[in-house]
Amino acid sequence: MIPPSLLLPELYDRVGSSGLFERMKPFADAVPRDAPEIILSRFRDASPRTDDELRTFVNRWFELPSDALPQGDGQELLSLRVHIETRWKQATIDARNASARSSLIPMPGRFITSGGMWREQYYWNTYFLMIGLGAERATLKSEMAGNIADLIDRFGHAPNANRTYYLSRSQPPLFYEMVRLLSPEDEADAFARHLPQLRKEHAYWMCGEDGLKPEEAHRHAVIMPDGSILNRYWDDRDTPRDEAYFRDLSIAAAAARPEREVFRDIRAGAESGWDYSSRWFADGMTMASIATTSIIPADLNAFLYGLERAILQGCERAGDLKGAAEFKARAEARRAAMNAWLWNEALGLFDDRDWKRRAQRSAVTAAALAPLFAGLATPEQAKRTADRVRAGLLVKGGLTSTDRTTGEQWDAPYGFAAMQWIGVQGLRKYGLDALAKDIARRWLNTVAGVYARTGRLVEKYDLVTARSGGGGGYPIQSGQGWTASVTAALLDLYPEFSHLGGVTPDPATPPPA
Repeated sequence: MIPPSLLLPELYDRVGSSGLFERMKPFADAVPRDAPEIILSRFRDASPRTDDELRTFVNRWFELPSDALPQGDGQELLSLRVHIETRWKQATIDARNASARSSLIPMPGRFITSGGMWREQYYWNTYFLMIGLGAERATLKSEMAGNIADLIDRFGHAPNANRTYYLSRSQPPLFYEMVRLLSPEDEADAFARHLPQLRKEHAYWMCGEDGLKPEEAHRHAVIMPDGSILNRYWDDRDTPRDEAYFRDLSIAAAAARPEREVFRDIRAGAESGWDYSSRWFADGMTMASIATTSIIPADLNAFLYGLERAILQGCERAGDLKGAAEFKARAEARRAAMNAWLWNEALGLFDDRDWKRRAQRSAVTAAALAPLFAGLATPEQAKRTADRVRAGLLVKGGLTSTDRTTGEQWDAPYGFAAMQWIGVQGLRKYGLDALAKDIARRWLNTVAGVYARTGRLVEKYDLVTARSGGGGGYPIQSGQGWTASVTAALLDLYPEFSHLGGVTPDPATPPPA
């Protein structure tokens, strides 16, 4: 399966460099009206000189997509709870019959879109979409997890999403958490049934670990000075992203190093799900300094610890004693390596590490809560992390992603549903219930307040002002799936906040443009 930029190289470069699209994703998702070689031949013959001529050519030869959900959804006077229930019906998609010419990869089951221009099934978003669906949608949840399992079977990993241009990278490995949701009363049984996919995904992240020397890396695997193995984000391609071609060219032009290195780090940042954040910036502030492949992230390694523990449980249930022993050792080795290389004693949390510079990043980010979510922190580490997060990230509307303001969407003052859920669940796991409940209350107040004013759920929020967020290099997307799902899950988890699910939008306040 070949991405559009490689199928239509001359045309893609021309469109991507022209600024014809504010963001290239609509073109990456467009369905060609004829075979690529025919369209390229027509492009060469037409030789469009101006943007207007280029636009005419694109409209002639491509069917451009519409938003997965209309941007004005939610303007009807529904309570927040009812609006979320309505959203599930509107946003359930079947990709089995995707056009053979489309960049969309067919899958065997239905899924829920994230909304707006996010029309496909994103890997790590799927977990957060599943948590709020409730027991009555068990079949849909099974199909969504089944789609991810199918992608792992076919490609050896779960792509960023089911598009050809996403195949060169993955996203935070949370498939094991999806599997856990399929059988909460007996998670070991679910892990045993999905052992082939869980083990295949683990092999993808560990590819190249054998034969490396200390302080060497191959793809996702990094060997530390003491010989232990930790992981980083990576992308197998080093070109501008199909979905953000013009932006990537602009970033590389502003960087003071080879553009292919910059493109690789941009792509690796997209694999992280935190696209983008000061976490990946060498100077801590500017996108041009992005150095994602030099960073060993606390959250990625926590999720891989969780994956290793899931494989251990699955092997035990399946009677695979050799496999159980291997993954028990792997999980223990990762935990020890994280304590040795990622625990920041001065800050009192698990910190990202720049393995090339041999230094911790010394940053307070919500990613520090992932080790609690995965259950690898000690009680003392969990308490210290909670204290640091409360002091550095907790604001009026919930948890900001970091304590640094850069204009990027995964930095202050912005926050996403995913990190509120990871924080709440991680803190609850260690009995730190008061802070968990406080985060949930602040987040729910923010979501309900913005919904009451605008009739919308959005993908991120300005948590300092408790309003819709910004950043990201594209317009704010509404109808957001993980916001809806995490909100529903938190309302179920904390019935005392149920009144917030009953709010209705103010008809006198028009939704934002």
